[in-house]
Parts: sequence; structure tokens; C-alpha cells
Amino acid sequence: MRSILCFGDSNTHGQVPGGTPLQRYGPARRWPGVMGRELGPNWHIIEEGLSGRTTVRDDPIEGAHKNGRSYLTPCVQSHMTLDLIIIMLGTNDLKARFNQPASEVAMGIGCLIHDIKELTPGPHGTVPEIMVVSPPPMLDDIKEWEPIFSGAQRKSRELALQFEIIADSLEVHFFDAGSVVECDPLDGFHINDRAHEALGVALAQEVDSIGWTRDSE
Repeated sequence: MRSILCFGDSNTHGQVPGGTPLQRYGPARRWPGVMGRELGPNWHIIEEGLSGRTTVRDDPIEGAHKNGRSYLTPCVQSHMTLDLIIIMLGTNDLKARFNQPASEVAMGIGCLIHDIKELTPGPHGTVPEIMVVSPPPMLDDIKEWEPIFSGAQRKSRELALQFEIIADSLEVHFFDAGSVVECDPLDGFHINDRAHEALGVALAQEVDSIGWTRDSE
């Protein structure tokens, strides 16, 4: 059985648009669950989604535990051996309090990739497959979240290109979630259950296309 770690934020956690982190879609309706259904019983899907998680930044309001880099090492080591790690982060780095351009958010993704490669949590102590997924762009209308994400809408539309550049330079897989889903207008930056379904199906196809060798079976 192969294992996939899905490391993300509220859109991996399955937070319902317009709701709170306590309001989430069930396991079968979240994109990791959909992806697992599509891949079949020979795949073990590990969900690690946290609302508010950033790539590499301590959050002075929500807490240092929202720093994805701080949690990545114990998370990976507790779940290894891992055949594939999917990283879908970046939206929370665009909060006004961090004042970061899209290129710096992409560099944060790069730090996570470097950390994974150093941990070598793949089969027989190898580097696992890594896939960077850029989140779908935020909508212009993000309701009451506008002060928190002031200016983030434009930056969010730049993430896909910047993430693809960093993924290509570090020789890992890339997928643009915005190519198959959009954020829900209820809050403008979370995806609904229909989008979870579409994203899970698309990512299963991307996983299948990697070209797995018999050694990793």
C-alpha cells in the first residue's frame, strides 16, 4: 500500500465556506477523501489540514502553531514511510499582517520542499514524490475578511505562476487547483463540496500520471 500525506490549510481541512473551522465537510466529501476513493484501496491517504496554516510564518494573532514549517518535520516523521507528499498552502501567507508578495510565499513553499528532501521519508530512506498544489485564486469579494486579507486578491492570482516556477526549479510536481475549481462566493476563499469533488478527482489523475515503479508498490 502506498501512502500520501496531504499537507494543507482550511481547504484541506474541509472548512465549509462562510463557516468556522468547526464546520467542515465529512471525510468522504473533502478532496483527500475523494482522491482516495478515485485511487482505490491500495492507497492510504493521510489528511493534515489546519485552518490558518501558513508556509513558514508564525502567526502573531492565531499562534506560532500555524507555522507549517514548524509542524512539517514531526508530521512527516510520524507518518513515514511516505510515497507522496502533497502541499497545498499559500492563502494564509497573503494576510495583510505578513505583507508578503506572491514570490515570497513561493519561497516558503520551497523551504518546505527542501525540508522534505532532507528528511528522506520515502521508501527505503529515499526522497518521496512531492506535489505542490497552488490554491484557487480568491474572489474579489471576500466579505468581512477584506481587512484581514487586504490586497490579497491580486496576489492570489499570481501564486500559480510563482509556485510553478519554484516547483520546476526544485524538480517536483505541480498542479494549479484554479484550473479546475473556484472559491465559493459565500466567503471568497474557501472551496465548496462540489469543488472538493472536482479537485479530488483531478488530483487522483495527477497522482496516477506520475508513473510509479514496482519498487514503490
